[in-house]
Amino acid sequence: MKKVLLLENIHPIARDLFVKEGFQVDTMKGAFTEAELIQKVPGYDILGIRSKTFLTPKFFEAAESVGTVGCFCVGTNQVDLNAARSHGTVVFNAPFSNTRSVAEMVIAEIVMLSRKLGTRNTEMHQGVWNKGSVQCFEVRGKTLGIVGYGNIGVQVSYLAEAMGMRVVFYDVISKLPIGNAKPMSTLEECLAESDFVTLHVPATDGTYRMIGTNEIKQMKPGSYLINNARGDVVDIPALEAAITSKHLAGCALDVYPEEPENNTNSYSSPMKGVENVILTPHIGGATEEAQVNIGREVASTLIRFAQTGSTFRSVNFPQTDIPLDRQFTRLTNVHQNVKGVLKDINEILSSAGANIQAQSLHTDKDIGYLITDLNQPITDDLIKTIQNLKTSIRTRRVL
Repeated sequence: MKKVLLLENIHPIARDLFVKEGFQVDTMKGAFTEAELIQKVPGYDILGIRSKTFLTPKFFEAAESVGTVGCFCVGTNQVDLNAARSHGTVVFNAPFSNTRSVAEMVIAEIVMLSRKLGTRNTEMHQGVWNKGSVQCFEVRGKTLGIVGYGNIGVQVSYLAEAMGMRVVFYDVISKLPIGNAKPMSTLEECLAESDFVTLHVPATDGTYRMIGTNEIKQMKPGSYLINNARGDVVDIPALEAAITSKHLAGCALDVYPEEPENNTNSYSSPMKGVENVILTPHIGGATEEAQVNIGREVASTLIRFAQTGSTFRSVNFPQTDIPLDRQFTRLTNVHQNVKGVLKDINEILSSAGANIQAQSLHTDKDIGYLITDLNQPITDDLIKTIQNLKTSIRTRRVL
């Protein structure tokens, strides 16, 4: 796996890491359409994208050469993970690298909303001097409700408590509280307790418009909503109605149900121009530090997979990682998870006179992923024989 295609202005550190390890790298500034990508990608082994490139079942059917995809961002909802897996394509992302950047922006938005700084800033640029303290508050002593207590939620919790806020949280999975944070049994309890609500959940069927009219009614009169997670998590018309009626005192949105593929001066939103509404263009993780960290993190996992077959931290494959001993050769095999596959592969290896030095097999309900180290060179004929098994999805020589 030596040819790499990086799209969407991925930070140059990713390219530098690949080049240092001897990979051939091509970079592109923007996102591609499905048709453009299908035409461009043949011959590439590794594909790097961000959030604007969508990888569909049709793409994976056409992209036979692509063995792994790196999402240089936190989310992976732009990739059909099941289609990738069924074609033996391993997908990685960056679940940690922009955590601090997003968390810091949440804290900034809490202060801005509480003090109406966005509105005051706009007024000043328009030549309006509007000094006053009505409906402007300190955040100390207020309650922050965190919906989704993962990596980002936990960081927000740390920072909020350091500012003197009380923190409650709700997550569908039981989580260990950090500091003095208090878990809530239901989403409704979390909403009802909070002066500020910040959302940090993935895009799933279960989170689609999870904050709608009924949920907003559960929130305190005069409270605030912050969404830096996914655009479809909030019902925008319901939010607009709550702001207009003054049930909510303000909101901050960084993500939207529909977002432009490229920078534009013509974006519109129902929330545009509404008082004490902060709108930002999906920049929660857009800091220099985060982009460097993301570039390094994802490129490193892709390189490790290419050089060792490790699927550690993959989002769609069984997790397999065994130490690499360069005195042996290594092959990997992705196959349907049915009985007898390991027996069939080992019989082929035995017939070829190969001695297995190490072997690791991990499975999920659909596929199995096998790493095998041998004491002899792995020939093209051996790879072809294993790949021709009716259960094989993808077989490759790593060393």
